[in-house]
Amino acid sequence: MPCWYFERKELRNTPSAQDGIDFETESRYRREGARFIKATGTKMDLGYNTMATGVVYFHRFYMYHSFRNFPRYVTACCCLFLAGKVEETPKKCKDIIKTARSLLTDEKFATFGDDPKEEVMTLERILLQTIKFDLQVEHPYSFLLKYAKCLKGDKAKLHKMLQMAWTFVNDSLCTTLSLQWEPEVIAVAMMYLAGKLSKFEVVDWVGCTSKHLRWWDMFIEDVTMDLLEDICHQVLDVYSQPQRSSPPDSPPLTPRVLPNKKDQLPPNQTPVVPNTAVPLPAKIANTKTDVKMLPANGDKIPVNEKSNNPDPSVGSNVIPTTYQYNTPVYNAGQSGYQPPFSANVPPANYAAPPPNYPPNYHAPPPPTNNHGQYYPPPGIPTPVTARPPYYPPTGPQP
Repeated sequence: MPCWYFERKELRNTPSAQDGIDFETESRYRREGARFIKATGTKMDLGYNTMATGVVYFHRFYMYHSFRNFPRYVTACCCLFLAGKVEETPKKCKDIIKTARSLLTDEKFATFGDDPKEEVMTLERILLQTIKFDLQVEHPYSFLLKYAKCLKGDKAKLHKMLQMAWTFVNDSLCTTLSLQWEPEVIAVAMMYLAGKLSKFEVVDWVGCTSKHLRWWDMFIEDVTMDLLEDICHQVLDVYSQPQRSSPPDSPPLTPRVLPNKKDQLPPNQTPVVPNTAVPLPAKIANTKTDVKMLPANGDKIPVNEKSNNPDPSVGSNVIPTTYQYNTPVYNAGQSGYQPPFSANVPPANYAAPPPNYPPNYHAPPPPTNNHGQYYPPPGIPTPVTARPPYYPPTGPQP
């Protein structure tokens, strides 16, 4: 199976960057595409798993293609169309385009061409080749619910913390975290950030032993505080994007040729298709830490065994000034991206979010049963473990 986790150097050297699009502009295009997928999916009553899968496809696609060659809104509709099939919530292509038309301006919708449906359907084949037909995607949502069941403490504070973490996971889709870390690591980081902001400190949990310094040590090994701080900073940066004056809506598109309805090409022209002969880049081990997932049965990973994956918009005018953290620095002439912290630096002092937090988006509440207890979404098997007497009973879905 292909590896979909990249180093910071690779994220800075994408096809868009090679086409002359600077990193900040590319990050804005990614945010706009992710927010558009979520807005379209919400308006069509699609589930959060479908929207998240579409966003992950979107980020993976632009690791091998440039925003100059493929307009982001067309790609976003294509990713949502494919994600609907994969997550068993299919929607007709014409319905997705109709919804997109209601959300976009005339100038943005003009990128769909004269035949929007044919444009999306043709792009779907290129998308499938680009992602190597690797359609199954895991998301942090199920891990949030799984980890929340293990925590002890005030139920109201725990629910508030989980709701905030759920929102952070939604907003993390606007970043490239899904291309850097596994969903388990992202879930732990978002719960850590939510606990800091909601002032909920986890001091006891189910299965707590003397060898567990923190609650997430039961699920993931060797996750350092520096790593969690780095992930938290990337999510908080989404809320602190400065307002730009008349930013360019999209880069000038490079002429490209796609097969027409009869799969015939115009004379003297050839299609632009991805080079599938080039293998996906192998994941380079993180020099800071080697994260190891614990097996489901609780057994330890042998010391000499290494993990398969060692390493994971515009539209908001809110610039929260209460977040207190240092912005990571990119040193192009040295070793790339350098987080502004070390092992001797205590965790950042996160202040409370602004009153109108989060900007322009409210996450759906985590699924619960009639007794307020969390249950995993459909299709996520509940771990088979010995249940203590206080284990929440499984109730019907609301």
